[in-house]
Amino acid sequence: MPHKRSGGGLSTAQQAAKFLGVSVLSGVVLAGIALPAAGALGLSAKGTASGFQDLPGELKRPPLSQASKILDANGGLIATVYSRDRTVIPIQQMSPNILKAIVAIEDARYFEHGAIDLKGILRALNKNAQDGGVSEGASTLTQQYVKNVFIEQAGDDPDKVAQAVQQTVGRKIKEMKYAIQVEKELGKQQILENYLNITFFGEQAYGVEAAAKRYFSKHAKDLTVGEAAMLAGIVQSPSRFDPVNDEQESIKRRNLVLQRMADLKDITQAQADATKKLPLGLKISKPKNGCITAVNGAGFFCDYVRNTFLQNAAFGKTKEARAKRWRQGGLTIKTTLDPQAQASTQNGIAKHVYKDDPVASAVTLVEPGTGKIRAMAQSRPYGFGKNETQINLSVDRGMGGGAGYQSGSTFKAFTAAAALEAGYQPSQTYPSPNEMPYPSVSDCSGAQYPGSGTVPNESESEVGPYAMPEALKKSVNTYFVTLEADVGLCPVTQMVNKLGITKRAGGTAFGLGASFTLGVNEMSPLDMAAAYAAFAARGTFCAPIAIESAKDADNKAIQVPQPLCSTAMSQTTADTVNTMLKGVVDDGTGQAAGLTDRDSAGKTGTTDDRKAAWFVGYTPNMSAAVWIGDPGVKPIKMTGITFGGQYYDKVFGATGPAPIWKDAVSGALEGKPEESFNEVPLNIPDKPVGTPPPNPGNPGKPGHTTGATTAGTGKPPTNPTFPPFTLPPGIIGGVNGGGNGHSGGVTGGNR
Repeated sequence: MPHKRSGGGLSTAQQAAKFLGVSVLSGVVLAGIALPAAGALGLSAKGTASGFQDLPGELKRPPLSQASKILDANGGLIATVYSRDRTVIPIQQMSPNILKAIVAIEDARYFEHGAIDLKGILRALNKNAQDGGVSEGASTLTQQYVKNVFIEQAGDDPDKVAQAVQQTVGRKIKEMKYAIQVEKELGKQQILENYLNITFFGEQAYGVEAAAKRYFSKHAKDLTVGEAAMLAGIVQSPSRFDPVNDEQESIKRRNLVLQRMADLKDITQAQADATKKLPLGLKISKPKNGCITAVNGAGFFCDYVRNTFLQNAAFGKTKEARAKRWRQGGLTIKTTLDPQAQASTQNGIAKHVYKDDPVASAVTLVEPGTGKIRAMAQSRPYGFGKNETQINLSVDRGMGGGAGYQSGSTFKAFTAAAALEAGYQPSQTYPSPNEMPYPSVSDCSGAQYPGSGTVPNESESEVGPYAMPEALKKSVNTYFVTLEADVGLCPVTQMVNKLGITKRAGGTAFGLGASFTLGVNEMSPLDMAAAYAAFAARGTFCAPIAIESAKDADNKAIQVPQPLCSTAMSQTTADTVNTMLKGVVDDGTGQAAGLTDRDSAGKTGTTDDRKAAWFVGYTPNMSAAVWIGDPGVKPIKMTGITFGGQYYDKVFGATGPAPIWKDAVSGALEGKPEESFNEVPLNIPDKPVGTPPPNPGNPGKPGHTTGATTAGTGKPPTNPTFPPFTLPPGIIGGVNGGGNGHSGGVTGGNR
């Protein structure tokens, strides 16, 4: 027996036959519904029938794109993001008023006819013929639903959207064929529910729930008769009947809907007349879409979450699949962001660097042992106005950031770790003159980087001999280039790689040379915070993560990337670095960052001409990197400068970034457990002694012993005499990171 449609009436086959019969008799009668002249269509009745039969039997209905919610670690809302602002709800959560109103104005005979209203088609043909144009259409609600599905399939592609709504007989035939199939499959009630969830109501609102919230700040289940009539009236032309921009036109349209409802006995005439006299009663809720709306300055973190989703294969095998999934939305993504840490970090920045200052600041907090990003903030807000930006100053270019910033002497901690792993002791001593030529070094492939130019210390008073802890406290440049030469550039770069840093923030390869240890390569605050977190985690490096869990529109769990942790160094090495860097904070260059209630450690960094200043530090349970500088292409020198309402003669990592670090981290950890480092004895003799072990960077070649004390004598040898050397112009800045074989100096790299 032929299948009957829901609610009785003609079978699918009968509808198709009648449709085709009418088309033949009228010479593609459909043309008169939406097009003024059938002759221009170039489609015969026979061709129409063939095309109808050849169409695929099933309409593919993609999941409706909805808003996604990005939550913090406590479940609080950070931001709502969407391609389409839509919340899909069942028909039971829609007011009966909106169901009656939409049927009354769009398809009054909806529950009486099939997927195609033949009576309506003939009526429209007659009316259009009398008017000499197109004054009336004949699409049923089911056909309109199908058209909206085509539009949804088109996504944000303007060409595909245009094809989905083009006024051609071919599209109308396709629409009708699928309407018959959909009505057979779903039935009237489900189609009405789907239609009210998919259709566009203007003002960025898709679906009746989003529309109710946009125009009346309420749920669709609470819509009054007048409110429902206004929303139903918008559907025909969201721009023409937009109540926000043309209230009078919207009132006229609403009143027309009310009268149709009265004519159909959905409401009484008295009720319609009374409601017509009322104002629209708008209570507009502004669209709140995207990371620009994020709370507590978390817009850049929100953007980082989006980039993580789009780039990680856990969320889709291909780039296109991930992008499609993001556009469809309906996701609930719980992130690692700690609202307490985020607020503390944002407040710490705001206290010291203003949005309209000539320089900017960026700060990122990472949890040791997990890699969880707990805060990400910067002084220039997320936006499009003056002193605002969409560039995330905390991350690499590939994740929405820029080219990064030279990290200065914060890199010396990595050289110290590599040396300890190679068997060097904290007591390792070098004469460390105030200035010396760069030594020659070679990379892991054996490529040689001959010394070029000289490296100075910050102050003329900085003359050794120094052991490793004191050299870290004072950030002595000449000590660390000598140590790097002895250890070998290869072990140092390998240590940096183990700490998650494999290239510059801009995506290019490291510039290598003896100045590598002085931080001439551009880094991001996130990479630096994650790398230092490995010290706090006693040698375990965990790649940064931003997403803890995710659910789809059906509330089903989505597999998310798991933490990637590895051993970067031994616990003994990490404990030793922690002990030495704790000294930097206790009585070295980082004293301004010291916390009074818990252990802390860290390292300052300042680059050539003071174009960037850093403090990267940590407690046992939080790591943070603070950068201050000019993010422009040609950064300014931070001398004789005012920012945050304070004048600085010279900016150091110890002056600008360190106080921000202290404010951000102390607030982030308030109320959290106080933990201590596993400190180890450094065994530094009163008089420095020590001979370097064999050079692991050059197997079979003794380590560089120039300047080391003679074992057992307690007396350092006489400082070697170096030939005079003039540094070539442009090399001292180290902007190219020594990538051309030269070792760019970092004259201000030790504060």
